[in-house]
Amino acid sequence: MCKLTYFIFVVFLLSPVFLRAQPSGGPYGPVQKTYELPEVSGTIYFVSPEGNSNADGLKLTTPTTIESALEKVNSGDAIVMRGGTYRSGDLKFNQGITIQPYKDETPVIKGTKIASEWEHLENGLWRTSWDLLFPSEPQSWWRRHRHGTYIPLHRFNNDMVFVDGKFLQSAGWEGEVNENTYYIDYKNHHVYIGIDPKNKQVEITAFSRGLIRTTVDVHGKKSDKIGPVVRGIEFSQYPHRIIDVEGYYPEGLSNDSDHGNDVVGTTFENCTMSFCARMGVNIIGDNFVFRNCKISDTSTEGLYVVSSDDILIEKNIFTRNNIEILDGYYPAAVKIFNQCYRAVFRDNLVIDLPESNGVWYDVGNVDGVFVNNYLQGVGAPRKEFSTNSVYPSRNAFFFEISKGAICAGNVFNNCDHGCLILNSNNVKVFNNTFVNSLPVFGRTARSAQNDHFGWHPSTGPDVDERTGHQFVNNIVVNTEKYQGPLLFVAQPEDLCSKLKVPSVARMSNNIWVNTVSDSQDYYVVDESFVNSKAPYKTLKDVSNTYPEFGKGSIVLTNYKGPLFKCIEIGDFHLSTNFLPDVKGSKLPKEIDSVVKLSSDKKTIRVGAY
Repeated sequence: MCKLTYFIFVVFLLSPVFLRAQPSGGPYGPVQKTYELPEVSGTIYFVSPEGNSNADGLKLTTPTTIESALEKVNSGDAIVMRGGTYRSGDLKFNQGITIQPYKDETPVIKGTKIASEWEHLENGLWRTSWDLLFPSEPQSWWRRHRHGTYIPLHRFNNDMVFVDGKFLQSAGWEGEVNENTYYIDYKNHHVYIGIDPKNKQVEITAFSRGLIRTTVDVHGKKSDKIGPVVRGIEFSQYPHRIIDVEGYYPEGLSNDSDHGNDVVGTTFENCTMSFCARMGVNIIGDNFVFRNCKISDTSTEGLYVVSSDDILIEKNIFTRNNIEILDGYYPAAVKIFNQCYRAVFRDNLVIDLPESNGVWYDVGNVDGVFVNNYLQGVGAPRKEFSTNSVYPSRNAFFFEISKGAICAGNVFNNCDHGCLILNSNNVKVFNNTFVNSLPVFGRTARSAQNDHFGWHPSTGPDVDERTGHQFVNNIVVNTEKYQGPLLFVAQPEDLCSKLKVPSVARMSNNIWVNTVSDSQDYYVVDESFVNSKAPYKTLKDVSNTYPEFGKGSIVLTNYKGPLFKCIEIGDFHLSTNFLPDVKGSKLPKEIDSVVKLSSDKKTIRVGAY
């Protein structure tokens, strides 16, 4: 018999912040430091915003331009950047080089130019002529019949306008322009704003992309297939992409040895990337490292990693994606996409994303590792819950059409879905803390036949292989902010008679807390999750049907005792007085090796800490 299972608790409202709740405590994002001159095998070139393109750049006193230096460099060379603002872009190179600041200076590379000539019109607006425009339209897969009433098409253009650093949203015509918006007449190349530009700096995008590590011949050189090492640089205000590391994009099933080989070893550390009308950072290439960086104020994706194996993303801050509210574009602060093998996302902050998903592993990924992260405000805890579908939703951690992952040691706080494991197999969800953040497992009949995205489903497990998930040692808490179930295991009715093996193989040693009422309402839905609801009132009742769901688990209702160490400042360590004798299940070796939850191997904790 096919069952759809979900649990419901209601508890009181808490208002945590993220300042001290991170699994490691940081530091997260760029670390300010003084850089020594890099030790490289080749030549060091010095550049500055006021550099001379004709200078050789070999001395600090004779800097060249960033454009000239990138034309000169060979594999093993370095570029040392003086502080200041570089207004430049479409900076192509194909050599394995190092780029870093000079000492503690701050180089900022911007994709905008300053608009200084404005005409005040009779209608109260200001207008300037601008030839460097980036009109665009939705991708071919965007479903206008579904999303066209939620977003005006002008939002799909790629231009950006800033007044004294403030991002303006696009408008559809002059009548919608105010101090927070702008309008572009693409036919006549005019930009309109609704705020007096006098004594203000108005910046308009002028370069499509920022730094481009290409795979083709450029500057008379062939690619050496070595990725750049970039440290301590700020990038901002680009219409298309801030960083672009090119490579082979498979459009079908691909072995890990057949992709990710064009540019290997790209590294970014202590960098800031902000304000991009589309994708912030696009990476293709094995052994990619992204550490102590911050990506903010992007549109479709902040960081987009494609067909890349053995990558490491750690101690970064990802925030404020989908600033243009592009409905129907599946926005995510981080997207790990198209057959990335062994991609590790570890100890990051993913915060303040009300209109975006958090971290998506999607399409053919294998053996992902998602551990020790803090995720807050991805979507929002929903007021209403529908049993009909896992969508629409915003997911803090999403793992779709993929094989095998570890999700452990994470804190999910005030998110829509804490995790959504969809049409995948063998995902181990161990020792996480979910606060107002729904854990979801789902599978559908989606397959490679007649799929909207063509070959995508062929890279993951077949419909009958979407099994083997485990949910163990987690603590799940709801508050008044979220009124839905505590757990959702979803499957459409037409699969019930076809699939005999449940998607969740093990569910044990979890703690479920209701601090508001005595209610212990559980609902196990038989055959149809709309019409045949059979409520179970206690964990024991549920265990009679699903013994593996209740093993070693605890339910606390109307609970007023100690719980977290200090929820007011977002410290989700369990209080020392909270069920001190309760222990979790022993960790599998593959999880213990990557999470390292306890130095005391005799005590296995429940939750993220």
